[in-house]
Amino acid sequence: MISPQLLTRIQAQGVRWGGAGLGLNRTGGAGPTDHKALDFGSQTSMVPVFEQPQVELQTEAKPVARSPFRAEPQSDAQVLIFEDDKPVARVQAPARPRFYDLTTADGVPYWKIATLHSKDVLATTVLQTCVRYRNRETSCQFCAIEESLAAGKTIAHKTPQQLAEVARAAVTLDGVQQMILTTGTPKGGDRGAAVLEASARAIKAAVDIPLQAQCEPPDDDSWFQRLKDAGVDALGMHLEAVSDRVRKQIMPGKASVPLSRYLAAYDAAVAVFGAGNVSTYILAGLGDTEEEILTFSLDLVARGVYPFVVPFVPVAGTPLENAPMADPAMLDRIFQTLGPALRARGIASDSLSAGCAKCGACSALKSYESQNQESENQEEQADAKAAVCV
Repeated sequence: MISPQLLTRIQAQGVRWGGAGLGLNRTGGAGPTDHKALDFGSQTSMVPVFEQPQVELQTEAKPVARSPFRAEPQSDAQVLIFEDDKPVARVQAPARPRFYDLTTADGVPYWKIATLHSKDVLATTVLQTCVRYRNRETSCQFCAIEESLAAGKTIAHKTPQQLAEVARAAVTLDGVQQMILTTGTPKGGDRGAAVLEASARAIKAAVDIPLQAQCEPPDDDSWFQRLKDAGVDALGMHLEAVSDRVRKQIMPGKASVPLSRYLAAYDAAVAVFGAGNVSTYILAGLGDTEEEILTFSLDLVARGVYPFVVPFVPVAGTPLENAPMADPAMLDRIFQTLGPALRARGIASDSLSAGCAKCGACSALKSYESQNQESENQEEQADAKAAVCV
């Protein structure tokens, strides 16, 4: 297993991919686009990649193309990662899932309904449209939710029956351990909770799998119990940015839901789902300062909310596609404090029921959670060895 610091740098700077067999998770969408799953020992991580042969075709290559990290596939599964031509890691690429080869009765390939993230997490965007997306005065400038739809790589609305069918196959054929349901924001005060409720109910009726649902905070807190009753085990309500300054600049439509509403919703949701099983995505690199991210995150930890801090990665086709990537040194400092704080609060990723934080593939934060504890154990072992020598 590589060090948490090296993993942070790889995820923050991305990898230039040499040779064939790129096999991206997907290009365009609502999750980790232009990423590839790689196994770093026991931890599978989603790493932003850039296919090297395309560099010459672009007058202005995107930021990951300037990364010091380069990947060279050695076989279908084995990959070597170099930093400035020095080998730093040997990793494995998870195999293509078997459920991808299946098609629904109405002719939709399973991979258009849900995709494999990491090595054992099934993820889907139930509604692949968003009320904010088509107006750049309201859309989130980092989001590409409708790009994969326009490219024919998914469908606009995955029905509860389709999701249940695919989830059952993914568990049976590929050993999937959890499922994440996110959604674009529709019109209405439920902000997607209604479609998530119907989806969760159908999935849980078909297969026993832990579920996380993700949406903006609904207007009515009663939705949290309704989601829980439908079979949702964990809830994500994603901020992305933690300061009003950045929210209004980068995500003007979503910023209409104030931070105060998010905080109240977190408290209400924790009362239903339990500490740790409510989480948020925070994209480091959008413009929030290190102090702002850490202060807000520690407040969330105290509330029982898991702040999943993730390096911002520019996505093609968005206004921020050529923006700089996150500073790995800043991420390392944030994780050094936040990881042990999560462990001390009792909401480390391994204790969660489901969701992005439990998966941990899109951020190195998970690998920092027990870092202080491991250091203390190493010191204790050294002291014991010294005592025996004396």
